[in-house]
Amino acid sequence: MARSAILNVMVQAAMKAGRSLSRDFGEVQNLQVSMKGPADYVSQADRKAEDILFTELSKARPGYAFLMEERGLIEGDDGQHRWIVDPLDGTTNFLHGIPLFAISIALERQGQIVAGVVYNPAMDELYTAERGGGAFMNDRRLRVAGRTKLIDTVIGCGVPHLGRGQHGNFLIELRNVMAEVSGVRRLGSASLDLAYVAAGRMDGFWETGLSAWDVAAGILLIREAGGFISDFAGGQNMLDGGSIVAGNETIQRALLKTVRKPVTPR
Repeated sequence: MARSAILNVMVQAAMKAGRSLSRDFGEVQNLQVSMKGPADYVSQADRKAEDILFTELSKARPGYAFLMEERGLIEGDDGQHRWIVDPLDGTTNFLHGIPLFAISIALERQGQIVAGVVYNPAMDELYTAERGGGAFMNDRRLRVAGRTKLIDTVIGCGVPHLGRGQHGNFLIELRNVMAEVSGVRRLGSASLDLAYVAAGRMDGFWETGLSAWDVAAGILLIREAGGFISDFAGGQNMLDGGSIVAGNETIQRALLKTVRKPVTPR
């Protein structure tokens, strides 16, 4: 596949940060014997990866703004472009030695996501997309799954944990979905969940309580793979609203209806 100059910049930044995360991931298991250190070590790995991404992207496009998990919003002189970056999506997986985590980079131009990269360095899987140019995984063209009945699908989700999210609401959503589908999966990294939907590995995905850096690149991956995506209201406020429902046209519509319906009393 032919990549634009800007997508090459994003890929190179992701690969460089990925090498740093891979080295640190190899040390995580050695830290499990210590009562202190692992969580702090992972946060250091997170910050180190973010430093690399900030440096590489700033060097390539000095005037662009940033929205980053650790640094927050950094204004730029350009006024038209913004990088939306998560240096380590799947921190808990990383901490426990589970190789499901990713770097997520999206480029927003005048409010539209125009390029996205999701990179899992543990598996060396690179997902890329440009607006109007399709979605790819390691240069293989991606297409969302073609199943049209919920009963045949495997659906991904996010599970709210201690101190996060509306647990009661999620249990209602999960009960509704469980009654309609073949299986439910929780990977622990929203950017990878969305990449897996784009790749047809999962038929759909839903989650609430998300941040823009969790989903920005994945939104474009799904759209460029022929998928559909919305917030829980059926609109397009995914970056600011924090909720997302994705799949092919038929499954996305059915999944949205399913997660929003109340539980029928028995």
